[in-house]
Amino acid sequence: MANEVFKTPVSVLALIHTPALEVLLIERALHRGFWQSVTGSLEADESPRETAAREVAEETGIVIAASNLHDWHLSNRFEIFQQWRHRYAPGVTHNVEHVFSLELPAPCEVHLAPREHVDAAWLPWREAAARCFSWSNRDAILMLPSRVNSPMSSPPRPK
Repeated sequence: MANEVFKTPVSVLALIHTPALEVLLIERALHRGFWQSVTGSLEADESPRETAAREVAEETGIVIAASNLHDWHLSNRFEIFQQWRHRYAPGVTHNVEHVFSLELPAPCEVHLAPREHVDAAWLPWREAAARCFSWSNRDAILMLPSRVNSPMSSPPRPK
């Protein structure tokens, strides 16, 4: 299996939300009932921010400049679920995930990658957090109100 390409155990989590804290969740195609925000592994020489912008476009059809993403400067290390370990090199058991967010003015229609996701929902932030199967995704959504209203949020909102 010398030519097999394995996923890099470094990924992104991109929360897409509105100013009213409605959060976009998408349901995994191969694991029905697994709802999540946009996620994905780094490819080639991408930065985490570039990966987040690419994954947002691939998974939702929302095309943005990487500079539109808010980097939370937060990363989570977690054990890779057993059902996904075959995608990684032998012996790789943990992943480091970098968290970003994207604020849109209102919920919008999304165009899912059918091999990856089968449904999408815009939910109030608490409901979205409760629906997530991933603890890191849930925790990030629960932090969203303080992140959006913190002085570190960017870009500043007009008054």
